[in-house]
Amino acid sequence: MKEHRLSTRLLAIIGLVGSLAFSCAAWAQKAYGPGANDREIRFGQTMSYSGPNSAFSVLGKVADGYFRKVNDEGGINGRKLHFISCDDAYNPAKTVEQTRRLVESDDVLFTFGSLGTSLQLAVQKYLNAKKVPQLFVLGPSSHWEDYEHFPWTIGITPSYRREGRVYAQYMLGEKPDGKIAVLYQNDEFGRDLLSGVKEGLGQKVDMIVAEESFEITEPTIDAHIAKLKASGANIFVDITPPKFAAQAIRKLPEIGWAPLHIMSRAGSSIGAVLRVGGLQNAVGLISIAWNKDASDPRWADDAEVSEYLAFLKRYVPSVNPDDGFAPDTYNWSQLLVRVLQQRGDDLSRENVMRQATNIRNFIPTMLLPGLSINTHRP
Repeated sequence: MKEHRLSTRLLAIIGLVGSLAFSCAAWAQKAYGPGANDREIRFGQTMSYSGPNSAFSVLGKVADGYFRKVNDEGGINGRKLHFISCDDAYNPAKTVEQTRRLVESDDVLFTFGSLGTSLQLAVQKYLNAKKVPQLFVLGPSSHWEDYEHFPWTIGITPSYRREGRVYAQYMLGEKPDGKIAVLYQNDEFGRDLLSGVKEGLGQKVDMIVAEESFEITEPTIDAHIAKLKASGANIFVDITPPKFAAQAIRKLPEIGWAPLHIMSRAGSSIGAVLRVGGLQNAVGLISIAWNKDASDPRWADDAEVSEYLAFLKRYVPSVNPDDGFAPDTYNWSQLLVRVLQQRGDDLSRENVMRQATNIRNFIPTMLLPGLSINTHRP
């Protein structure tokens, strides 16, 4: 994993995504797996278009738009991309139901960019047993790094544990004698990131003086924040998704609490969170990023950002250009296209994994300068 200090207020990281021990060479002859033929490549995902985390639906919308763009430009090797994105309402039971439908009824070749750690954990064993590639899961869990037991799964972003360790290093450098209060979602996302923070603090883990967990179904986190303030902490580690992240940004000044505010990337979108919570309340906020921010004046004359904004306007005009999650899928969709281009005419599931785990130094257009994606083992 590369780590870069972008400024005094922002860190950017990109993780080295692991791979499987498959050969790099693509087969020369034609080969077809389910969902693939001379005319199309069929694949799918589960996404939270409704439910408590519907703010992440932008990920599915942008992916759908990007693949329509690829089709308008002729597809890949003459084949159109048939992308099926299903709503699971951020409910693991529905994730299982929809994933089975994709595999057993829609005959997809692979899944791509499905959302949610706990949701994708619910189908990881199933997809691996069926030998269906579970590509570029959007839920940065260390579970996707267990290549020995789950060789058909690959993540894309740095794991929550890695993210937590980055925050711990920052806190130790900025406030080595600080007192930390942590608010975290009571699921794999929250617990995994908190574990990374504790690992990074090491012998100074006792800096954490208060922990509060919450359920995704709760309407508000105000009471939790009040308890954390009462702990006397001067550092607030905020492990929340967009809805609650915006609530936290608003609540802190309301109750007169001004700690060093460290926000997990899941809640750091400018359009979906910071503007909702109030930009004036987010001054000094610390988080991580690996994408260019289209709302940042530094990119006003950047040709790739201009191209990205033109894409949004044409293919997904409903998406806010300031939404920090939109560039994610724009980048990962470019990565998938590279994988499919490398496959040539071998459209087997085995070759999907060969190519998905042998990407070297790939730079999507919205990635921050100095970062690249590698999916091979060092």
